Amino acid sequence: MPLRLRKLIGTVALIVLVLVYALVAVTIAAIKLAEAPWWGHLAYFCFSGILWILPAMAIIKWMEKPAKN
Repeated sequence: MPLRLRKLIGTVALIVLVLVYALVAVTIAAIKLAEAPWWGHLAYFCFSGILWILPAMAIIKWMEKPAKN
């Protein structure tokens, strides 16, 4: 696959990942943390704010692979 095409697909995948992940994280927070104390919200959003980096790193790593000749 050409490098430019892989980067285009990876960019679109990253945008979709961030949008979907944010919607899911906020929905879970609204359902599960409605009556939680402030520190519960803080812990959840710190954890979920870092967790999306793992799939994003995998996508970026795939995007940066050298093209096969």
